[in-house]
Amino acid sequence: MSNNPLNLDEAAEWAGLWWLPDGHGERISGILRYDPEDGLALELVGAFEDRITSNPAPGKTVCHEGIRTWDVIYGAAQQREITLLGCVPTSGMRARSARVMSPDRQTVRATTAIIGAHVGGEEDTVFSAAELSVEDLGRWAASSVFEASYGAPEGKLDGTGSITVKPVEAQTVVVEGTEYRLSHTHTLPFFDQRKGGATARMRETVSVRVTPAEPFSFSAALEAASMVQDLIALAMHRAAGVIWLQLEVAGTESVLPDGRLMPCRRADVLYPFAALGKHDAKAIDHHQVLFTCELLPFEEVVPRWCEAHNRLQAATNMILGLRYAPARFIENNLLTAVGAAEALHRGLGVDEKPFPKEEFSAMRDAMLGQIPEEHRSRFKAAIRNDPTLRERLHDLAKRPDEKAIALLVPDVAHWAKRTARARNDLAHEGRAQSHSFEELIAIVEVTTAIVILNLLYELGLTPERQRMIVQENPQLRATAQTSRDWLRAPGFDS
Repeated sequence: MSNNPLNLDEAAEWAGLWWLPDGHGERISGILRYDPEDGLALELVGAFEDRITSNPAPGKTVCHEGIRTWDVIYGAAQQREITLLGCVPTSGMRARSARVMSPDRQTVRATTAIIGAHVGGEEDTVFSAAELSVEDLGRWAASSVFEASYGAPEGKLDGTGSITVKPVEAQTVVVEGTEYRLSHTHTLPFFDQRKGGATARMRETVSVRVTPAEPFSFSAALEAASMVQDLIALAMHRAAGVIWLQLEVAGTESVLPDGRLMPCRRADVLYPFAALGKHDAKAIDHHQVLFTCELLPFEEVVPRWCEAHNRLQAATNMILGLRYAPARFIENNLLTAVGAAEALHRGLGVDEKPFPKEEFSAMRDAMLGQIPEEHRSRFKAAIRNDPTLRERLHDLAKRPDEKAIALLVPDVAHWAKRTARARNDLAHEGRAQSHSFEELIAIVEVTTAIVILNLLYELGLTPERQRMIVQENPQLRATAQTSRDWLRAPGFDS
């Protein structure tokens, strides 16, 4: 890891020269500015040609509507190569007829900045490894280089104590040729002497390094980072922002005169991830964590998550989307939560057909025989041998620990019935007219929790831990209470 990776929650700027890949040596001065809220903006003293033109005849140029955009812009600033991806000019001032000639000005917005390398595009396979830090990664790792002790002879604190540093061995696992490494690094002791006192401090950083067997692209690096981010978000039961991401540039190793091998050059990435991490924010309380590496060791959970993430990606994206960017309206959240449950059920491969294939085909043919020819294709598309939504919800409730489900949703039948009714009313009638606002909230929260428990079950979380998180996690405990209040049939005896 670089000594000072660029944190995504901190503003920065680079003054240098900028050019297009086919710019024929033309370089323009400018300043690249990054703001966590506003993104990337390149302010040029000069301008790239952004008009869309054609030459229908010799000596004749025609300008068309619209503006030119660029996939890539290169830069050199502060002794580092810079690549900007997804570039769009947003403003400019050209001196075409002025009393005093002066440089043009142009502002270009970019989606991504790679600080430390020139890359041909998102699919250019020039990187050998990716390393990132995510919010609460240290909490999830359940280990630290720091240990503290207090002087307490005869049970009374005497004012003495110590903080010691003991390196933590990196944990490594290989999944289908890709190595995942969980690492701890720390700074040297620093003494901050002030006029009114002194502070001594060290800082620990936990990161995950992903090293595929072959060089990979920027887009592949984003996929790897997203997979790690999603795992931590699931474990923390909340959005987990990326704090920083660095990429190693393949083939840039070097050997010093004394024979020591210098590692590959590092490039920092500035990119609008689903959530940007705040590196100095307070860590999550341990009661809110669903699992850590102490409960599911790193070398076990990563392979399981890689497999589950690929197989259940649609459901994972939808359910974690409720953590990263919940909709403002309950109807959107209802469709997302129930859609995640359906996608999860399909991804788990537990779809049992209601009727044997041959028997269903015979019944369908018999029914279609009673339908006029002009309407037959429409009816045929509507007749499917698939489980109903209510049946899918029942199936999902049967997979995790039985006692954990009973704690979360005592009346599974009523929850499944009301959830299916709410989704169908909303999808087919335009509104869930037979449900109160409070009941819809309960449906969203309980359905989300059922999906999460299924994901935890897929990762191998023990039945005891499943019960514990329903009882101890504040959000799941509140969801269980909401279920008892709004999703029990009249007269149901839990």
